[in-house]
Amino acid sequence: MTVAGYPGIYTAHVDRFARDNLPPPEQWPLFVFNRPEVRYPERLNCASVLLDAAVAEGCGGHTAIHSDSGSWSYAELLEHANRIANVLVTDLGVVAGNRVLLRGFNSPMLVACWLAVVKAGAIAVATMPLLRAKELAQIAQKARIDHALCDARLIDEVLTTKHQTDWLSRTMTWGNGALESAMRRSSPQFMNVATSRDDVCLLAFTSGTTGEPKATVHFHRDVLVMADIVARHLLQTAPDDVYAGTPPLGFTFGLGALLAFPLRFRAATVMIEQPSVDAVLAAVERYRVTSLFTAPTMYRSLMRSAGQHHLSALRLSVSAGEPLPKATSDAWNDATGIRIIDGLGATEMIHIFISARGADIRPGATGKPLPGYEAVTLGDDARPLPAGQPGRLAVRGPTGCRYLADKRQREYVINGWNVTGDTYVVDDDGYFWFQARADDMIVSAGYNIAGPEVEAALMAHKAVREVAVIGVPDELRGQIVKAFVVLEPGAPGTPELAHELQEFVKTTIAAYKYPRAIEFIANLPKTATGKTQRFLLKQQSAVAQPRKEQSP
Repeated sequence: MTVAGYPGIYTAHVDRFARDNLPPPEQWPLFVFNRPEVRYPERLNCASVLLDAAVAEGCGGHTAIHSDSGSWSYAELLEHANRIANVLVTDLGVVAGNRVLLRGFNSPMLVACWLAVVKAGAIAVATMPLLRAKELAQIAQKARIDHALCDARLIDEVLTTKHQTDWLSRTMTWGNGALESAMRRSSPQFMNVATSRDDVCLLAFTSGTTGEPKATVHFHRDVLVMADIVARHLLQTAPDDVYAGTPPLGFTFGLGALLAFPLRFRAATVMIEQPSVDAVLAAVERYRVTSLFTAPTMYRSLMRSAGQHHLSALRLSVSAGEPLPKATSDAWNDATGIRIIDGLGATEMIHIFISARGADIRPGATGKPLPGYEAVTLGDDARPLPAGQPGRLAVRGPTGCRYLADKRQREYVINGWNVTGDTYVVDDDGYFWFQARADDMIVSAGYNIAGPEVEAALMAHKAVREVAVIGVPDELRGQIVKAFVVLEPGAPGTPELAHELQEFVKTTIAAYKYPRAIEFIANLPKTATGKTQRFLLKQQSAVAQPRKEQSP
């Protein structure tokens, strides 16, 4: 069955903002539902499938979540989610279709909050803990968000956003007793809203190269699709699995790997609040983790200490967020005996759509399209290329790009294909081999960083006259952010000023975006029309001697 068009007429949403701001049907990709496991009933609430059904099936006593603060069974998770859903409706006035911002470290409470939002028929907008008020304000403005649930340790940036904007006016915190007290007053029972499979379930934000965030729109069915394709076919998830990893639930990589995948197949997940090398390895050993999810950067760090821990339960290692170098794949295999599963996904597609496992892995290649997906490489004429010729990667299947009220929809969807912004080569056996990113996004340790956003942060410093930011290769992180800075007259180009600029950026935008390398130059190379020639800066960076900070 192939469907390409606007979702059905029925919606449970009272607040229709997200639905009304979907792109017009003619700008949607071609959606293909040609596998029975991705055909869902018209009335579908994905939280009912992930959680309520698990308890109804008799899994209530099974462990759902492990964490340093204790373990929750499926029944305990259901009770927490139900109580929070009642708080959302009764105390915060949430109605179906409202967007609810979630801000917290990976934890059982964050999982319960996400499920509660979905149960209430609202739209979950999970954000990374590192985001600051400026970035939260962009998200709140784009998605028109009034409601928020937040870890009390992270409330300051939310309050700053609230005071500086008209958004996030209805906020409740956990960890300081506020949400917990309201939960105690609430019923442990909740009737999930009977949403449509095509009602919006979550907004996942991703940065564009301009620094203006894009909100990718995903339906209830999309959450189950990523589990029923990736977890079922690629990972072969089973009830005895224990999943752990480093990606925040604010990333769809983390949302799938650490919430949707294990719950869909009645397995367990491990929440690691501060995923340092030691914390990850300790969790893998303590909870007998069977599947680990992280980026190549972390695998390179983990392998240095892997021999000091008992990792005998580990069966699968999955990498996403940035290209997996063959050297990293080989080194992890040498250290653990496990070949890393390299997964190519996109926030626009919700999760992985090209990968391989086991004997099908070819180190250095990403893999082949997963069941239900097809992929090609496109030439400049937007036509598929033959094997061996590099081109723009294009994919289609049961998930696809829908930006919320964003003209960039036309750039991502071309002739029904989702065009990811990556350049690939397909070999004669159908394996996809990464060549380069086709845009200016900097991918550092699995994080997408828009260069212009970092430039804007640096330009706010009084000593900076002009700046250009690029990504440069880095052995540990894949890439790092490097800034070429032209100073105002009289400003000293010293290591001390470079450090001051780095710290200044951290106070303005998320700390992981700061420039780890800064080079002071007299002038930026420009065209006759005044455009900065970043390709010359990339060439120059190969021989320059910048001031580079070594801390992680």
